[in-house]
Amino acid sequence: MTQTCYPPVQPDARRHHILHWRHGLALAALACSLLPGCSVLPKPAPVEVFLLPSTLPVSVTPPPGAALPVPMPASLRVTRPAASNLLAGQRMLVQPEGDRVSYYKGAQWSEPAPQLLRNRLLDALRSDGRIATLSSDDRILQADFELDGDLRAFQGVYRDGQVQVLLRLDLRLVRPATQRIVASRRFELSQPAAERDLPAVVRAFGDASDRLALQVVDWTVGQMLNASR
Repeated sequence: MTQTCYPPVQPDARRHHILHWRHGLALAALACSLLPGCSVLPKPAPVEVFLLPSTLPVSVTPPPGAALPVPMPASLRVTRPAASNLLAGQRMLVQPEGDRVSYYKGAQWSEPAPQLLRNRLLDALRSDGRIATLSSDDRILQADFELDGDLRAFQGVYRDGQVQVLLRLDLRLVRPATQRIVASRRFELSQPAAERDLPAVVRAFGDASDRLALQVVDWTVGQMLNASR
C-alpha cells in the first residue's frame, strides 16, 4: 500500500486560512445584522425586575378623632447602609441550604438592596410624621442627626422546606457635627413566604421591610427625643 504524505501547512498559508475565515465570519455577521431578528450572538436570558412592595400609608394617617402628630424640630438624614458585595447589588440573594448562597435566576430588584431599604425607611418616617425635616445621602444637606448602618442580611432562606425572608440591619444614630454615636441597635426579623414561588417571596420581602421600617421609626424618634433634651 502506498502512503501519501501531505506537506504541512506553512505559516504563511495558515495565516491566510485564518484571515480568510475571519473575513468570512465578519461578512456573515454584517449580512445578518441587516436582517430583522437575526443575530450571531446568543440572546441573554430574560430578567424580571421587581419593585419592593409596600403596604405603608403614603401620608400621615392618625387614628380617627386624633390630631396630627406635632413634628419635632430636629432634622434627620437617612443614608444607604453599607453592604457586602453579595448584598450591594440588584440581584435577589437566596440561601438554599446551610451556608451556601445563590441568586434567584432571572430576577432582580429595581434598585440595589441598600437603596431599597433606605427608601423604605424614609417612606416609613414620612408616613409617621413625627420627624418632618428629612433628607437622604443623595444630597448632603445639613442635618441634626444622621441614621446610617450596615446591612447584614437581605435574603431568602430555606428552612424545613419553607422559604423565609431574613433581614438584619445594624443601625447607628449619629450627630454629624461631632460624629458622635448617640445610639446603636441591631434590627432582625424573618417573614415566611406564603408560597415557594418568586412573587410570594417578593411579597414577603415587602412585608418584612415594612415591619422593620416601623420598628426603626419608633426607635429613631425615641432616641432623637432623648438626645435633644
